[in-house]
Amino acid sequence: MKKISIMIAALGVLATVAIIACNSSQAPSGNKEGISEQAAPLSGDSLVKRGRYLVGLMGCNDCHSPMVMTPQGPQRDSTRLLSGHPASMQLPPVDVSKTQGYVLFALSGTAMTGPWGTSYAANISSDATGIGNWSEAQFFKAMREGKLKGMDGNRSLLPPMPWQSYAQASDDDLHAIFAYLKSTPPVENRVPAPLPPSKM
Repeated sequence: MKKISIMIAALGVLATVAIIACNSSQAPSGNKEGISEQAAPLSGDSLVKRGRYLVGLMGCNDCHSPMVMTPQGPQRDSTRLLSGHPASMQLPPVDVSKTQGYVLFALSGTAMTGPWGTSYAANISSDATGIGNWSEAQFFKAMREGKLKGMDGNRSLLPPMPWQSYAQASDDDLHAIFAYLKSTPPVENRVPAPLPPSKM
């Protein structure tokens, strides 16, 4: 009786292994890093949805969407999503001699002061004052090479824009992000030029 129980248990283990092996052979193949790859590129609504997901995951709203104070604390201004630092928002001057070793964020979350000066988050909505007139090639150059407006000869993007990290995104992901940004409601807002340290 004991031998039969052991044989039944062994057969159960073998059956489980066989099922796992069959399922593994049908699973999508991965690249050398073990990450599964999509069978076909996304398009249309699926592409925009993927872009929205990535923009949320990468924290783009954290700097590019102004915050407003509410009874629950700072919240994104839903009327100005991804529109960058408000042109009408003047910031008080900063005495950098008293802030050495620190960087300062404005309450809106859209401006940052540090040793490089004061930088303002860009408008990345679909408006012409944002990226409405950009080509996808410009977007790729901005994300891959950190060039302002994705144009050769322009200055480098300033902190806190982490373009060096975003440069590692796949072409498919950047394509999806661009498609989503182009689908966003346009918000007219001409973001001010950055200030060098001497003008803060």
